[in-house]
Amino acid sequence: MRFRHPDGSLVHLAYCTNVHPGETLQEVTAQLAAYCEPVRHRLGVEQLGIGLWLSRPAAAALDRDRRALDALRRELGRRGLEVVTLNGFPYQGFGQAEVKYRVYRPDWSEPERLEYTLALARILAALLPEDAGQGTISTLPLAWRTAHGPEAAACARTALATLAGRLDDLAGETGRQIRVALEPEPGCAVETTADAIAALRGLAPDRIGVCVDTCHLATSFEEPRPALDALTGAGIGVVKAQLSAALHAGDPADPAVREALAAFDEPRFLHQTRARTRAGLLGTDDLGPALDTPALPRSTPWRSHFHVPLHAAPAAPLTSTLPVLKEALAAMVAGPAPLTRHLEVETYTWQALPPSLRPDGRSGLADGIAAELALVRDLLTGHGLKEET
Repeated sequence: MRFRHPDGSLVHLAYCTNVHPGETLQEVTAQLAAYCEPVRHRLGVEQLGIGLWLSRPAAAALDRDRRALDALRRELGRRGLEVVTLNGFPYQGFGQAEVKYRVYRPDWSEPERLEYTLALARILAALLPEDAGQGTISTLPLAWRTAHGPEAAACARTALATLAGRLDDLAGETGRQIRVALEPEPGCAVETTADAIAALRGLAPDRIGVCVDTCHLATSFEEPRPALDALTGAGIGVVKAQLSAALHAGDPADPAVREALAAFDEPRFLHQTRARTRAGLLGTDDLGPALDTPALPRSTPWRSHFHVPLHAAPAAPLTSTLPVLKEALAAMVAGPAPLTRHLEVETYTWQALPPSLRPDGRSGLADGIAAELALVRDLLTGHGLKEET
C-alpha cells in the first residue's frame, strides 16, 4: 500500500511474511496465493506491499538462479503484490516448534550473516518496483548480548563496514539503493536506540541505520519522540519501522494479572519481559522466569515482548502498547517530512497466541492481517497522508 505524504514523498506500508512458516522457495511462492493476495482483496486495494521473509535456503535458491528470481517477480506482479523491504532478521527455522535463542544465530560476528544479507540485497535490487527509489532490509541487532564480547564486536563492525562497501558496489552495478537497518531488541547487544547510536557511530549512514520496532521500543520503556530525536540528532537514519505492539500488565501484583500473563507464556519464541524502576530497567529473557521468580518487582508495570494483534488488544486485566505505536508513528510521519518511508506491520505471533485468540485457519489469519493494515491505514490518513490507488 502506498501513501503520499504532504511533502510529496511516497510512504510504503507492508505486512511481514515471517508470520508464515515457509522455508523453501516453493513455500514462499505458495504464500502469495494462500495469504498475501487474499489480504489484498480484503483491503480492496490494487497493490499490496509485503515485507518478504526469505530463509537462507530460499534466498540461496533465488540468488543463484536468475530465472527463479524473474519468476518470483512475475508472480508478485500477477497477484498485485510489491516488495520494497525484506526482513533479514531470522536466518532460517523461524517456523520451528521452538525458536527462542536460535533466532540470533548466525550473528554479525559470523561470516554467514554477511553472506546472507548480501544475498538478500541482490535479490531485493531485482524485485524492487521500477519506480521505487530504494529498498530496505532489517537485520538483527548485532547479536544476543551474552555472545558479544569485544572480539565479536570488532568482527561485527568489520562485517558492517564490508556490507556498506558492497552495497555501494551493488548500487553502481544496478542503480538500486539498498539500505540495511539494525533492529534494536531487548536482550541483544543493541537493545535501545542509545545502543544503536553507539554501535553505528562512524559507519556509513547512507547505507546502514536503524529499524524502529515499536513493540521492542515499548518493551524497553523508551519514549518514542526522545528516542527518535536522539537518532536524528546523531545522524542515524530510521531506515524502516516495524509497527507492532507488546503486552502491557499494569498491576503484576494482582494474581489475576499474572494468571492472564501466564496464558501467553509459550514455548516457541522468547518473550523478554521488562519493568522500569527507579534503579533502571530490570528484565528477564522470557515471560516464564518473570512469573516464576521474584526477578521483577510487582509494584510497577511489566511489558513483555509478545507481538499482539494491533487491532485486538488482549482482554482485561491486560492491554497492549498500541499507544506507543501511535505516538511513534505520529513522530515519524506527521512532521514536515517522514523520518522513514518504509513501514511494516510485523505481528508474527498469531499462532503463538493463547488458543482462544488464535485465528481460525487461513481465512481467519488473512482477516486479522487485513484488520491490522486497515488500522494503520486509518492512522496514516489521519496524519494527512493520502492513499494512492
